[in-house]
Amino acid sequence: MRWVTCAAAAAKLTAAATVPLQWWKGMNSVRYFRPMDARPAPTHVPTLQTDRLELVPPDRRCDDAYQRFYTDAEASAAYGGPLNPAAAWARLAFDVGAWSLQGFGVWALQMRHDQTVVGVCGYWQGRGWPRELTWWLLPEHRGRGLALEASRAAIEHAYGVWGWQAVETYTNDHNLPARALVARLGGVRIDRRLFPDGDERHVYHLPRPAGSPA
Repeated sequence: MRWVTCAAAAAKLTAAATVPLQWWKGMNSVRYFRPMDARPAPTHVPTLQTDRLELVPPDRRCDDAYQRFYTDAEASAAYGGPLNPAAAWARLAFDVGAWSLQGFGVWALQMRHDQTVVGVCGYWQGRGWPRELTWWLLPEHRGRGLALEASRAAIEHAYGVWGWQAVETYTNDHNLPARALVARLGGVRIDRRLFPDGDERHVYHLPRPAGSPA
């Protein structure tokens, strides 16, 4: 790994952040996006459980899954991939740090029977972007209902524990698996918006899972 000085690293991060900010300045902030949450950082990241999964705080043990997912061009095509190994590590670092900066983030998904990390699910909000429910799974773990199981747990936690008034997500038009999952979650299309990267996407409201306590 090549090390850089703090000043050099800060300069690179500043340069990387200018693109979304430039898009953001040209958009109607009142119509398109709610401001980033200013909630205090949690004292700890909650752990959730489903029938087959544990949703746990992401950490360095997730590096192998992040490397495999983000360096795989086909698997990560809808998530900004493929990335090189350093950028995949940076994505993991972002997901770890988001909990401290924003008070929410993504959980790592690990199988309860053997603690294998199979993907992530939770909440993401980049600067200038709306908050969304997001998820990804390694290819060999898709088609088993794991993303649906994890998403329901994350949605229920947002409504029931954090007291959120709304959970939303958005999808690229060509991401048919994501749109199918949104439909299974009972998602209702509420808007078509222009995003900071210049693309338009449908935005969906995700209701509280049926059978959840009010």
